[in-house]
Amino acid sequence: MSNLIPLGAVITLMGLAGLMWCIIKVARARKQGLNDEELRAVMQTTVGLNLGALFLSAIGLMMVVLGIILG
Repeated sequence: MSNLIPLGAVITLMGLAGLMWCIIKVARARKQGLNDEELRAVMQTTVGLNLGALFLSAIGLMMVVLGIILG
């Protein structure tokens, strides 16, 4: 169970990196001055990745908490 905490921390950091990437991608699209349809298309592709990254970070945090409780 001692490996659960570092593994969960790594997974959480991967999820946070994914969230940051999504934020940067949408911010760049907004700075380009795209019209509504193009911006909506960028955001639609980013929503799935954003939810996946959020899920990954939540699972990682659950692993860390579980490792602390069981450790």
